[in-house]
Amino acid sequence: MMMDVIIAEKPSLARNIVGAIGNMKRNDGYYSNDNYLVTYAFGHLFTLADIEDYPGHESKSGKWEMDNIPCFPESFKFNLKMGADKKVDPGILKQFNIISSLVNRDDVDCIINAGDADREGEVIVRLIINNSLKSEKKTVRLWLPDQTPETINQALKDLKDDGEYNNLANEGFARTYIDWLYGVNLTRYATLKTGTLLRVGRVIVPIVKAIYDRDMAINNFVPDIYYGMISSEETNGEIVELNSKEKFEKKDNNKCIDLCNKYNMCDAIVIDKKVKKEVLNPPKLYSLTKVQNFLGKKYKMSMEKSLSLIQGLYEKGYLTYPRTNSEYLATAEKDKMKTILNNISKLGYPVKFKDKKTIFDDSKIESHSALTPTYKIPNPSSLDENEMIVYQTVFKRFVAVFCDEDCQIEKTEIKIKVGEYEEFILKGNIIMVPGWTKFDLYNSKDKILPNLNVGDKVNIKFVPKEKETTPPKHYTIETLNNYLKNPFKEDKKKIDDDTEQDDLEGSDDRDDYKAIFEGLELGTEATRTGIIDNARKSKYIDLNKDVYTILPDGIFLIESLNQMEISMDKYKTSELGKALKSVYHDEMTIDDSVVLAEKEIQEAFAKSGDDASTGMFGDVVGKCPLCGADVKKGKYSYGCSNYKECKFRIGLVICKHIISKNDVVKLLSTGSTDLIEGFTSKNGKLFNAKLELEKENVKFNFK
Repeated sequence: MMMDVIIAEKPSLARNIVGAIGNMKRNDGYYSNDNYLVTYAFGHLFTLADIEDYPGHESKSGKWEMDNIPCFPESFKFNLKMGADKKVDPGILKQFNIISSLVNRDDVDCIINAGDADREGEVIVRLIINNSLKSEKKTVRLWLPDQTPETINQALKDLKDDGEYNNLANEGFARTYIDWLYGVNLTRYATLKTGTLLRVGRVIVPIVKAIYDRDMAINNFVPDIYYGMISSEETNGEIVELNSKEKFEKKDNNKCIDLCNKYNMCDAIVIDKKVKKEVLNPPKLYSLTKVQNFLGKKYKMSMEKSLSLIQGLYEKGYLTYPRTNSEYLATAEKDKMKTILNNISKLGYPVKFKDKKTIFDDSKIESHSALTPTYKIPNPSSLDENEMIVYQTVFKRFVAVFCDEDCQIEKTEIKIKVGEYEEFILKGNIIMVPGWTKFDLYNSKDKILPNLNVGDKVNIKFVPKEKETTPPKHYTIETLNNYLKNPFKEDKKKIDDDTEQDDLEGSDDRDDYKAIFEGLELGTEATRTGIIDNARKSKYIDLNKDVYTILPDGIFLIESLNQMEISMDKYKTSELGKALKSVYHDEMTIDDSVVLAEKEIQEAFAKSGDDASTGMFGDVVGKCPLCGADVKKGKYSYGCSNYKECKFRIGLVICKHIISKNDVVKLLSTGSTDLIEGFTSKNGKLFNAKLELEKENVKFNFK
């Protein structure tokens, strides 16, 4: 009797598959019955080989060297994962051998790829199959949107040929190769140039740069004082606040006073009042980004922690696949949703099935539908406090979307005209029937308006009010996530504390999904959390509660790359992201996308030329004018090698201008550089000057 081998990506998934199948015997590294052999990986069993494993790129010293980079392999090699001792991990080797023996058994005629339902899971299991299978056998895909027994058993009846997922695998391999090319080549290059380990990656750098740019804008912000006009007077026992659109520079305070007086000599009359009852749509279902935004803002939960909790709930069968970028459900899932809603209604929640385009939309799903609860509802005692917070967040959003009672609001708009000068519009909402807001927060910032009617006269007394422009705000988990999801979209105003306009059902999100499907986002739902966590572990950025800030090592990373003219901004990263999506859509080959990355990396190396611009860490650039010892390039400056006794230093950057190696060589040998263009003064003005050496001091010569 012939059997099928199921290769799960992780032991936890294997256990869930075994539990769904039932009556399976446990063996060393796998499970078995008369029909199936279920085995597992530990995530990645294989990793890309190091540079030194490619012919012509061996290291002479056993350390990183400039001589063997850049490395652009004709074909990429994979090795089994190694431990810290640079030897294959014994546990990895043992499990790979078990899998290899199972897939090559004579009584096995079909291999089932049960990697996680994304590009990474596709690559992980394909690598195992490609490196273990000795003769051709049928390969099929087990695609699991959740890990409940019902879904697993249904998926086992609906297996697809693995070839249907070739495009997904191709994109996964292209990402793997491109990220390796950037990581190994530019990390080594930047590290050797600076003498400091710099983790240079296709996505980590633009993420750190976004936080760096924002923090620099905050640090360099100079507030501007201006005057506005405000009236806050009582009418019919209620304060009516009117804020004029007029603004005056600080020097024009008298003009502001004059206009206030002119306004105050006029009557302020209510010229229009509209009261309209409306239905307020519920928010959309959660994508991973959106639920992480909420958990970060409300509970100060880091992205790493929230993803870990969501992943755990998925593996326990309570939530659907977490790494989704969609807030919509597939039309094929309607019956499934009816089953889930039926289970929820038995718990007393007022829900009903809604067949709406604002909920079910295949055009806004790439691989996975929105994050939802499954039909399997946990006993509260089976989850810890944080698991329950996460589960309830997703559960309540689902209940809100399918709530059978509309949220009804009374929308009021009052227009007040001051003479012939200005019209003021006051807006406010009152929730009349709470509907879905009983389950999902909606904290309106709209004010409760005073009781005014058309024709009423409003008391006014406009006075100048000194105001100050405010600096940009630090990135939070929410705002950074939104930026990375669509880095080319302008920030939109919020309508309340917890619900953005873009989150409401029926809101226009075409630009966001266009950016996702074109590959314009920085990172993906599957990778973004890990990359940001790596940036934190590398001490490039800090997360305090839900606010990100740049750290000294992050400043050094970005400014060092600037000095080396290595540009890895959102534009270049997005261009490669678009290429990867072209691979997914079968519009570009893996090799073509790799060539694009190689070209970008080659340009970074070409800019270094003979290193006259930035030099290499440890380069000797001349003799110390104080003690005669060698002056070498260091991390932050060109400094005397006799550093314990001599404090001679020349900064790598002076007045925001990179001081080249050639400039320092000439300065130390002749006492003066040639004219250098592009220094920036403290007040932001550009100037040109020579640098001159006067004993141990470096001075400007403007002549």
